[in-house]
Amino acid sequence: MANENDMTLKARSGSVEHVDLAEPRARRKKPSAAKRTGGKGKGLPPLRTIDLFCGAGGITEGFRQAGYVSLYGNDVMPEAIETFKLNHPEAIADCRPIESVEPSEIRKRLGLQPGELDVLVGGPPCQGFSINAPERFLKDPRNKLFEHYERFLEEFQPKAFVFENVPGLLSLGDGKVFRQIVKIFTGLGYAVTAKILFAGHYGVPQERWRLILLGSKSGEVAHPEPTHYAVGRANFRGGNTMTFQLDDSDRERLLPAVTVGAAIADLPRLAMGEGSEVIGYTNDSHSFYAEQMRNPADVTFNHFAAKLSKQNAERMKHVRPGGSWRDIPHDLLPKGMQRARRSDHTKRYGRLHPDGLSGTVLTKCDPHWGTVFLPDQDRTLTVREAARFQSFPDSYRFLGSRVSQYEQVGNAVPVLMAKAIATQLREHLTQEVTDSKIAESAVETA
Repeated sequence: MANENDMTLKARSGSVEHVDLAEPRARRKKPSAAKRTGGKGKGLPPLRTIDLFCGAGGITEGFRQAGYVSLYGNDVMPEAIETFKLNHPEAIADCRPIESVEPSEIRKRLGLQPGELDVLVGGPPCQGFSINAPERFLKDPRNKLFEHYERFLEEFQPKAFVFENVPGLLSLGDGKVFRQIVKIFTGLGYAVTAKILFAGHYGVPQERWRLILLGSKSGEVAHPEPTHYAVGRANFRGGNTMTFQLDDSDRERLLPAVTVGAAIADLPRLAMGEGSEVIGYTNDSHSFYAEQMRNPADVTFNHFAAKLSKQNAERMKHVRPGGSWRDIPHDLLPKGMQRARRSDHTKRYGRLHPDGLSGTVLTKCDPHWGTVFLPDQDRTLTVREAARFQSFPDSYRFLGSRVSQYEQVGNAVPVLMAKAIATQLREHLTQEVTDSKIAESAVETA
């Protein structure tokens, strides 16, 4: 069984529904449109959320698939809000700096009383917290955005909340920022649990870690346990103490990880310069994951293959699947990388391996940044392929320039990981209602 270790906060074991990706193909039925788009979650009435720092709506989509409805989303990026608005038309889409938004006005506009909102979700931009940031200062203004999340929490007093960020938040100021955040949440009356989740554990074909804080007015919420056997390198504070640790016995009981090949091999093959913002499928779905992702309208979006410079196109030819810049002849490397040690820049100029997970989807599709070459096609990832690695369904369309589309996808929380969290929260909140009714019935009987 998975060993569940925690550094600061206790998290009990939990469970999450999942689709059996190991089901033999002959027994599978093509998912209905409702299932592909998430349905309404066991026929239960939708729970209500508001989404801060919503971006293109990765968390929003995961919660929608678990049977929630988003009432409101805020983000400062115009292109991301346009994408959010297109894909979540039921929500108020607000493109303003969070500093200029008055939570009480939003609450009144939504017609909610304090305590009526089910879940507040979101995470302030993580650049100031990332261990990859060139300079990490407690005074980084982006780190102050947490205060505005707190303002909404105080105003709405939701039954529960989700606060997500990068694991680097744990080490910022030697843990000072994290401890202060937890203290604020508990001071507002929430039981808080914290854990670092790995996207691959929830059927996402990607190595991606996120720090997830869950809070509830009615007691601790357990984080969803892994449904898929996947491993990744946890090279950050809390990597050994706040993550699910899997062993060989878990390999037998969990579903296999969803690989790069299972995730994207059915999408139309393209040469550099080919593709379109709207494109029909040319291949049958080849995996259950692909069946889950495909649009019942038989078209997908944002599948255009960019052209590479002559130098990068030549470098790419030398990189094997699973390889990197080390496969490139020394004289073809950029001047700066010719002086690099073999242990440096491990992901640069990388080519994906069809049988592994993708690396963390980045906000730029640039080979100098990471692993963006296709396993069996001489080109870089399209926006749609990156979106598949983030588990966005193919019906989800990204607006704005192509540069902006990559940024929107890279900044998102993986949809299926968000769905697992949402399902866990729904079970917690449903149990809370059940317990309350039982208590009321006992009082009436007495």
